[in-house]
Amino acid sequence: MAALKSLISVSVRSQAAVLVLFIAVSALTHLGESQSCPSQLNTLNVCAPFVVPGAHGNPSTECCNALQSVQNDCLCNTLAIAARLPSLCHLPSLNCVNN
Repeated sequence: MAALKSLISVSVRSQAAVLVLFIAVSALTHLGESQSCPSQLNTLNVCAPFVVPGAHGNPSTECCNALQSVQNDCLCNTLAIAARLPSLCHLPSLNCVNN
């Protein structure tokens, strides 16, 4: 039973991570950011296996190349928007710790 709860918890967290990324990309589009930023972020899909809870191993060369191709401002603005989302949605702040 504990293993099932753990698996469900990881699945929910993975879905939440994908949802946050999707919302951040959408927010960037609506905030008038460069149209190239959302397309740059889309190239990071190859990194998905390496950014979900429980991921093991090093990122692939494909992931590293995609990350290198994203402009610094694009990535930083996306992370800043994602960090503000809970507050904007009137939710408690994120408290991210390594478990």
